[in-house]
Amino acid sequence: MVDPRDRGLAYGDGLFETLRVTANGVLPLWPWHLRRLQHGARVLGLPFLPESRYLSAVEEGVAALDGKPGVVKLTVTRGPGGRGYLPPSNPQPTLLCQAGPLPVWSNQLREQGLVLGLCGEPLHPESLAGLKHLNRLPQVQARREVARQGWHEGLLLSPRRQPLEATAMNLFARFDGYWWTPDLQAARAGVAGVMREWLREHLIERGETVVCDLRPLSQLVDAQGLFLCNSVVGVLPVRKLAQWQWPVPDSVLQLQHSADALFLSR
Repeated sequence: MVDPRDRGLAYGDGLFETLRVTANGVLPLWPWHLRRLQHGARVLGLPFLPESRYLSAVEEGVAALDGKPGVVKLTVTRGPGGRGYLPPSNPQPTLLCQAGPLPVWSNQLREQGLVLGLCGEPLHPESLAGLKHLNRLPQVQARREVARQGWHEGLLLSPRRQPLEATAMNLFARFDGYWWTPDLQAARAGVAGVMREWLREHLIERGETVVCDLRPLSQLVDAQGLFLCNSVVGVLPVRKLAQWQWPVPDSVLQLQHSADALFLSR
């Protein structure tokens, strides 16, 4: 049981990672997840936990999946503390693990693309941008809007109406001769996802150009195709955003196959 004084519950004082696991219990993207988790812990000043402790918790989640592919979520908090904001001088971190099935996206959507809407509330800059911290209320509110509107996902914009990310996925677009993804570091908003980082490295290794900057929403009209990604669902094409529509190019489907291949049983 979680202590009711746990600072993760009281203040969102902690981090989380959501890991996709193969049927054989393999974590193909674990190095990227661990790197982000350790970076977040350094920024928040959380007690250092060795990799072996995280992996021990992951093993419990894998065992609960009983030989099936699925998702394991790790949550680490600063642990119990007092009623004030000041952390205890000698915190005892809490490490939680939960496991569940993979989310289901139909083959039709994976091949023909998602319908996106524009979320009404912008994603404002914050000092902890990029971290998978436990304060996700802007994403919760945006996801409620997605459900009300009946979209598959919603695109979050900066206060200057620059596209940043979806509620739970990162954004890529294909332009003539290059790929583009928003510069979340410059925007000081959003989360640089693990699959986003893997895809950037994968594309660069293939000799392709990946541009990372901030640009107006209107420039997406000139894109040849769009897709969303995260470490659980892989690559999902986008066919419609508000009044705009795009075909699903073969180059996006090829990236989808490359991401899927990471999680084939091995």
